[in-house]
Amino acid sequence: MAERKAFLIRVDPALLTALQRWADDDLRSLNAHIEYQLRDALRRAGRMPQTTERADDDAPSQKK
Repeated sequence: MAERKAFLIRVDPALLTALQRWADDDLRSLNAHIEYQLRDALRRAGRMPQTTERADDDAPSQKK
């Protein structure tokens, strides 16, 4: 696994509460959920470097 860097972020309490509920709904930790959402936003904007994209972060595959 690639090295991970820690950083602090100041977030409005209401935003943090909403993110925590969303993470709980998706069965993720808050940290994993924030990282997933950031990665998804970068991917959608075409700004995700190919070397840092992780296959296990993709949405679950649908069985046909």
